[in-house]
Amino acid sequence: MYRVAVTGMGVISPVGNDIEKFQESIFNGVCGVDTIKRFDAADFKVNLDAEVKEFEPKKYYNTMQEIRKSDLFMQYAMAASVQAVEQSKLLESDLDKDRFGVYIGSGIGGINTTLQQTRRLEEKGPEMVSPFFVPMMIGNMATGAVSIRFGATGPTLPIVTACATSTHTIGEAYRCIKHGYADAIIAGGSEASINQLAMAGFINCQALSLAENPSEGSLPFDKRRSGFVMGEGAGVLVLEEMEHAKKRGAKILAEVVGYENTSDAYHITAPDPEAKGAVRAIGNVVKEAGIIDPSSVYVNAHGTGTHLNDAMETKALKEVFQEGAYDLHISSTKSMTGHMMGATGAVEAIASVLALENGMIPPTINYCEKDEECDLNYTPNKAEKADVQYAISTSLGFGGHNACIALKKAGSEE
Repeated sequence: MYRVAVTGMGVISPVGNDIEKFQESIFNGVCGVDTIKRFDAADFKVNLDAEVKEFEPKKYYNTMQEIRKSDLFMQYAMAASVQAVEQSKLLESDLDKDRFGVYIGSGIGGINTTLQQTRRLEEKGPEMVSPFFVPMMIGNMATGAVSIRFGATGPTLPIVTACATSTHTIGEAYRCIKHGYADAIIAGGSEASINQLAMAGFINCQALSLAENPSEGSLPFDKRRSGFVMGEGAGVLVLEEMEHAKKRGAKILAEVVGYENTSDAYHITAPDPEAKGAVRAIGNVVKEAGIIDPSSVYVNAHGTGTHLNDAMETKALKEVFQEGAYDLHISSTKSMTGHMMGATGAVEAIASVLALENGMIPPTINYCEKDEECDLNYTPNKAEKADVQYAISTSLGFGGHNACIALKKAGSEE
């Protein structure tokens, strides 16, 4: 068995399009939720989303032609991957490309392209559908494009598990390296599904917050919570075998020390109220990571701001940690970023690494009203200093998919 380090990170998000800005935002409680500007939402019940602002794909592509052939979810993934690889300095080393892979997932894939080309089909006929429609639409293309960009010919795999997608990509990449099948993997997720079709679908399945004020939109663990706010963006981490990283003098940002993948097998959208799948996921990760002291742990909760999820997740943490659950440092960064769907797990893993690096717990913002079902320490409204040694990040997706990873603070490698 091999150990697995994090040596690079990149992010495109509603609160910052690089690690420096993202870090500043999450520790200062910046809210990325605002009124919908991507399309005319006058006829929609939902007024809020969490959009990426001022994204510049030209910074990450060599030609405009490449951009035109890429759906927005692919562009977000490429941007975050370029950032992560540059930070890692991995390509400056003597890297065996056959042991270098890419695991980037998306919950929905190129739905903007699907919507655009459907309109073109209806308005102009089948001969006017783009020849690039399929490679821009299919969910594996972010992985494929990033693999091509960096010449990664090793294990390469997209994963689709709704909101759990990119926690699964990180976890499966961790296991791949841990068991000796790769030296390094670019792992994460991307989503760009803010459009009329996706929004209407989520509205009609009663998943989204109907709040009109941005400060009342994404309310994880607050008694007033009534649904999530749709976000977008990408998060990517470079995972690397520990000795491989040390040998080339890489900076170790954190160590991945646990992962679990379980299913509720309960309902297509609702979580199991008994939390059995989440309990097994979190409990097995705690065991694998060797976590003993709950006060040394930061939990970046899935914390969507839906009634059922937040109550169930709180129940799961209590079941795993017992009375020690009240000593955990917990927050939901979705209060700031909204729910970034397939990207959310990777972005929250990045937030977890930053919490470990800085000894600082990002807050759950706009938290006002306590709920008797959710009575743990959710780090309300302001970041708190805490010299935590471990971070746990949970992601719980439609279909009953549960994913959990554990990270350990750098400097404890020996």
